[in-house]
Amino acid sequence: MSKLTILVVEDDAPIRNLITTTLRAHEYRFITSVSGEGAVMEAASHNPDIILLDLGLPDIDGVEVIRRIRTWSNVPIIVISARSEDTDKIDALDAGADDYLTKPFSVEELLARLRVTQRRLALMQTGGAPQAVFVNGGLVIDYAAGCVTLNGEELHLTPLEYKLLCLLARNTGKVLTHKFITQSVWGTNWENDVASLRVFMATLRKKLESAPDSPQYIQTHIGIGYRMLKIE
Repeated sequence: MSKLTILVVEDDAPIRNLITTTLRAHEYRFITSVSGEGAVMEAASHNPDIILLDLGLPDIDGVEVIRRIRTWSNVPIIVISARSEDTDKIDALDAGADDYLTKPFSVEELLARLRVTQRRLALMQTGGAPQAVFVNGGLVIDYAAGCVTLNGEELHLTPLEYKLLCLLARNTGKVLTHKFITQSVWGTNWENDVASLRVFMATLRKKLESAPDSPQYIQTHIGIGYRMLKIE
């Protein structure tokens, strides 16, 4: 699998050096930016494969950077931030981030997230999605097209939201544990993954459920995991 070009957006020099040293050691190509405006310009001029983005930038907030890039690009954006509140994660994910890694983080975890993203990009390029359609009540997932509709209206999901929904759909009626889901989606079982999973499920439900407090499709089993309910 060929290495990717990664845009690293981080104004903290020690953390930026840690990330770039790690990328260099694993033969990834990279470019860097220390500001939000610079990040938007680099993304537009170099068309990177993945963006690693800090939120606390000196000029504009990282969430605004995500919003601007999402007006013209679907490049995977992995947020790396010291902000650990669910509200911060939801703001970034709602703006269009694909993943959220909380500082401090391990180098191994960062590399694992990059590998997962790289595999997803490779799958998209080779057209390796299964040729099938899932129907559950008003929910329709066209795996071949990578498209989800609800009551005839297309849902705009991030790549990880789509992957979560497909995993639940393929296991309808079965309770999937946090460990199973994080291993399937991220390929890891770090503590950060469970926190990120809760955030992604919250954003997915906002798009899927008309009444998230009384879910029709995705049921929470507190302390265990989630289950896709079968709509009769």
